[in-house]
Amino acid sequence: MPESILVGVVDTHASREAVEWAARRAYDRSGRLTLISIVGGAVGAVGEGEMLREALALTAAMLAREATRLQSRGLTVDTRVGRGDPVGELIEASIVCDLLVIGSDHRGPSKGDRRGLHGVRIAAGAHSPVAVVPDIDLTNRSGVVVGIDGSADSERAISFAAEEADRAGDVLTAVTTWTTVPLPVGMHGYPSTYLSGMQQAAEETLAIALAGIGQQYPDLVVHRVVERGTPGRTISDRAAKARLAVVGSYGRGAIARFLLGSTSEEVLSRLATATVVVR
Repeated sequence: MPESILVGVVDTHASREAVEWAARRAYDRSGRLTLISIVGGAVGAVGEGEMLREALALTAAMLAREATRLQSRGLTVDTRVGRGDPVGELIEASIVCDLLVIGSDHRGPSKGDRRGLHGVRIAAGAHSPVAVVPDIDLTNRSGVVVGIDGSADSERAISFAAEEADRAGDVLTAVTTWTTVPLPVGMHGYPSTYLSGMQQAAEETLAIALAGIGQQYPDLVVHRVVERGTPGRTISDRAAKARLAVVGSYGRGAIARFLLGSTSEEVLSRLATATVVVR
């Protein structure tokens, strides 16, 4: 079935970049696009009703223009205007899509401050995978980077990333990292056997996680990276020239609804490329 792509739209350059990213994906996959924009909910102020009606009308007109532009390129496009909290509304709307796409005004790990929590909250709470698209020129990029830690979440990330890379003929870079325990008081360094053992254990984790990928995608080239360091930073560094990064989430439990995990949060806070959070 065609992929159903929902795009959160606001009137910013970053959002337009996200719409274009989603449109290219929909075109390549014969997918369906739905453009959604959320107008803030009412608080009961005098004159608010008229203001909201105007905001809803202007928003609907903006989406209609975008839909017409994309339809002229042969895409199937619908529009939807909602009211309320944008984070909550986008999370609820993600129930019926295969992929939710949102923009970020982040322009790369070396530029600007770390991003706010809205993108993280949406990615953590959504019912579908979420693609976060930074305000970066991604043309002429290639390669897919995926973070792997041996969990069920990273298994789903591997599956998503491998399919993406194979479809595009890209190299898949699979990243696993390891860190040391704090040095006890009085110790001035780690035994070499401990460091080599940690490296070997991480390599085994990666090998197990990738077992079967070669059989499923015989033409896929997989580059394995096992390094000592923090996973979020390592994934972002490796993704600096890639067209896509993929990470797993902790899912949507009652407590974990808005908890994404330190690795995914770090990757999203210093976006190096379009990044998909898979659940």
